[in-house]
Amino acid sequence: MLRRTLLRTGAVVVGSLWLGSSKAYASAGPYGPLQEPNADGLALPRGFTGRVVARSGRKVAGLTWHAAPDGGACFPDGAGWIYVSNSEIPLLGGVSALRFGAGGAVRDAYRILSGTNLNCAGGATPWNTWLSCEEITRGRVFECDPYGSRAARPRLAMGRFQHEAAACDPDRQVVYLTEDEPDGCFYRFRPRDWGDLTEGTLEVLTTSGAWRRVPSPAALTRATRHQVDDARHFDGGEGCHYTGGVCYFTTKGDGKVWAYDAAAGRLRTLSTVRGADNITGTGSGELFVAEDGGNMEISLVSASGEVSPFLRLSGHGRSELTGPAFSPDGRRLYFSSQRGRRGDSGGRDGHTFEVTGPFSAAL
Repeated sequence: MLRRTLLRTGAVVVGSLWLGSSKAYASAGPYGPLQEPNADGLALPRGFTGRVVARSGRKVAGLTWHAAPDGGACFPDGAGWIYVSNSEIPLLGGVSALRFGAGGAVRDAYRILSGTNLNCAGGATPWNTWLSCEEITRGRVFECDPYGSRAARPRLAMGRFQHEAAACDPDRQVVYLTEDEPDGCFYRFRPRDWGDLTEGTLEVLTTSGAWRRVPSPAALTRATRHQVDDARHFDGGEGCHYTGGVCYFTTKGDGKVWAYDAAAGRLRTLSTVRGADNITGTGSGELFVAEDGGNMEISLVSASGEVSPFLRLSGHGRSELTGPAFSPDGRRLYFSSQRGRRGDSGGRDGHTFEVTGPFSAAL
């Protein structure tokens, strides 16, 4: 996500609508119009509140929170929960975790992966691990323990490419993977044994809609996206989220939100969102898309593809919003401003936020 492509489609602003290539962004969604920003610059619908739970370079529960917070996910932890967050910095990346008590107070903070490279997005597994993806040439996927009990392990059978995000499909027992390249591909990994990602088969979606095996996932001499002649290519694969038989993923180059019907094997464009990036959703079918390219919004996309702003962050310059994820009960949404406001030293420090309110349905 460090190498951004801004979506330029001749968009114009008319009143409170943003008119893009195919969608109009209404000033108010199902939760109502955005209210005035709070002290942190966060504008939310009425009934919602937000707070900063961590800042880059500052201590939180004894841990110095990492720079450039990126993709994230939540995991159950007794009466509380854990939010994990990638660090998208070179060579010193990794993942940190925040442990919350039942009432929402931060109880602990700790590292679960260190010394990796440009950890961008990823995805949670049904067995409560976090897949942290490196966004570099021949990047790796690391399987991490959110609870901090087991060391993280690379899952090399999932391919060596510029990884972005991952989403698990427990119905077909596969993991979908996106690739952040201008001609990136959409992959799926079929593990030999579901629940063990050590071995398996990496496949790529083709122009015919069929899946074909990638001959050499290690990509020693040829990039994975170029190994299958009829592979379908996408303009900068980003976030990935699976629910209800559909894998949703985004592409930043054309701002599309895609919907892959896994049962039918059909792919369609659900909507267009400016600078579409990380994505998550609720059990009611709402999708929340973090926008890149300086838009500083998280948009809500309905099941029919209608787009409206859910939140907007001001005062953070040309940062980007990353890592949206819901707590296990669906009542709290976490996300980060990757480069945040200027800190005391004059540098940019990331902010990690929590939003609480009347979300339409629990997960």
